[in-house]
Amino acid sequence: MDIAVETVIDIVMRLRAIEVKEGNTDPDSGSNPIDDGATDVLISGTDDATESEVRSFITGLDDDSRAELLALFYVGRGDMEPEEWGEAVRFAREREAAGEGTVKTLLGSPIAGDMLEEGLDALGLSPELPQA
Repeated sequence: MDIAVETVIDIVMRLRAIEVKEGNTDPDSGSNPIDDGATDVLISGTDDATESEVRSFITGLDDDSRAELLALFYVGRGDMEPEEWGEAVRFAREREAAGEGTVKTLLGSPIAGDMLEEGLDALGLSPELPQA
């Protein structure tokens, strides 16, 4: 695997920061933030700085690293076995080319961080990650 384990860990930590965000806690957000306990700050949306960071970070990776990151997700999720690493990377490249790439897949999964960690573990590359 060419993508640095430290890079994967960084992405796992960023994904976990997104995963712990709450949904819409104040559907009638026309109220005063002081009166409603400032619950609007808990809302996660497309303008979320953390999500933007993750998008930018992943799209900034080279093609090979993005494919390996997605392959790692597939192995962690159990779609592919560690012995099928080459096939997993090839499949990930196909998904990227079809527009169902790494960013969309990882941000679309509520447990992407866990799946990447499982993938590292399956490949025997699991360092200790800080617990959230």
